[in-house]
Amino acid sequence: MARGGHSGTIVGSAIVVREKYYWPDLQLNIWTIVMLATAGTILGVNAQFMQIQDRMDLGIPWIMPYGVTVGALAIIFIIIEVVYIAQRKLLPGMMLLLSFILLVLFLAGIIGTAIQLFGAPKINDMCNTYVFSANSNGPSYNTLAYLQQKNICQCWQAVFAFWVVGTVFLVWMMIMASQVNSNQYHD
Repeated sequence: MARGGHSGTIVGSAIVVREKYYWPDLQLNIWTIVMLATAGTILGVNAQFMQIQDRMDLGIPWIMPYGVTVGALAIIFIIIEVVYIAQRKLLPGMMLLLSFILLVLFLAGIIGTAIQLFGAPKINDMCNTYVFSANSNGPSYNTLAYLQQKNICQCWQAVFAFWVVGTVFLVWMMIMASQVNSNQYHD
């Protein structure tokens, strides 16, 4: 899927030489699928949180629109990557640069989510005290409220985990792109 490059062509009296870059297909496919899941989860969970905050007439913490924005940027980055793969023009320098930019954004997302989850509001402590220690069964509004609260707590944990997964995978892409650039993968 990711084999790409061009050979030399003659233009006038100048010779234009283009390198061939060989991307490891399996690794690139796994990276793309995991990053799509990561970006989609971060975007979707934060969009849901914004909707809940708005519905409850509460202020929206900065991390929520930030998560939607970074998730959307990551999806756009992956779409660009797939288009370049299809054209056999995926350059390791471009992947290094865009991965680094996303890495910085993901690190800020980890920090912002960790502050909300474990810092001042201590969402994780509130979830453990009021939600995970409680239980409700049967067809009632209390059960529905409990299930919604449990879902919100688990979404906070999931979005934090996906910020971490995305960060690890962006570092992996930077390593892979640098190896491709130095021709460590061969045909």
